[in-house]
Amino acid sequence: MDNLTHSLFGLTVARTPLGRAGRGTTVALLLASNAPDIDIVTTLGGAATYLQWHRGPTHGPFGIVGLAFVCALLGRAAAQWRAAPADDPPATLGRLWIVSIVGVLCHVLMDLPTSYGTRLLSPLSWTWFGEDWMPIVDLYLLAILGGGLLLARRAAKAGVDLRQRNAYLALVLMAGNYGLRATSHHLALSGAADVFGPTLPARCADATPEGRWIDRWPVTRAATPRDAAAGRCLVEIAAMPDFLSPFRWQLVAQLSNAYERRELDLWQPPVRDDRGAQLLSVRYPNQWTPAVEQAAQSEIGRVYLGFSRFPAARSTLDADGTATVRWSDMRFIMNRVGTSERQSGLFIATVRVGADGRPFDQRLGR
Repeated sequence: MDNLTHSLFGLTVARTPLGRAGRGTTVALLLASNAPDIDIVTTLGGAATYLQWHRGPTHGPFGIVGLAFVCALLGRAAAQWRAAPADDPPATLGRLWIVSIVGVLCHVLMDLPTSYGTRLLSPLSWTWFGEDWMPIVDLYLLAILGGGLLLARRAAKAGVDLRQRNAYLALVLMAGNYGLRATSHHLALSGAADVFGPTLPARCADATPEGRWIDRWPVTRAATPRDAAAGRCLVEIAAMPDFLSPFRWQLVAQLSNAYERRELDLWQPPVRDDRGAQLLSVRYPNQWTPAVEQAAQSEIGRVYLGFSRFPAARSTLDADGTATVRWSDMRFIMNRVGTSERQSGLFIATVRVGADGRPFDQRLGR
């Protein structure tokens, strides 16, 4: 999630009994709710370094405990620095550490249900885990958390303390929002095969199991798009959340040689052609030529493919034998079906391969 949502969540939790640990708790919770994103400092080493380390160790078990301790120290220092009455003693370091662990852990758990995902076990394992329930910025969460805090503040000016009541109400509404997104996502996946219609091929022998409770990537398969002998088959179907509506989804079908994207609105029946397939679809090639194989061994190729869940490979060959390879992550194609493609440069990798098979130019972006 975005840092504004994380901050509002930390302030909301500080209004529950968890915030009664003593003075300094609110500061510790606010810091802890944002601490895992300290990996932003890796941008100093460039975009590739950031992509390599983002949502890595700071979102793993050691990061949760270590960052929580730092937040506890800062919360303790803030409590001792600010003068306060004797009946409001500062929280002990141990209590602040426990409170901060809760804050950091909640940050990681809020990142998990997004299509971006997080590396829960890093650095023990660099596997990404995630669900596709939530967009990175959820307007409804912002409204729930921000509205609860704002209304409590206005009530306090009138002499009424609604902080704890509003915090509980916000957390209940927040849980309801997650539940609605999860249910809608399940319905979208359940209806995906019907949306694609008879044009959808049979599942591959090593396809991602249906109904798996959490997604993980990258996945090593026995038959991949790099295997030119593999027949056309279905690897996986995913439903990407919409920024505005929890009932509208971008369906991504990963085939053995391409990707297909279609839209699904749970409130509206799809418009179909005479074969029963939904109209307004977009197909992206995913051809693993020898040049793509060589580009995948480059530094940018390894970093990008370690991050990307649905990398679509395209390559062009110049007259002198130089190949330009470009990967696009299908999760982050931001156009609606039927419009021109737009995608953030961080989620596109470009590698040029010489006639000798060696990468000589590589970058994130077009």
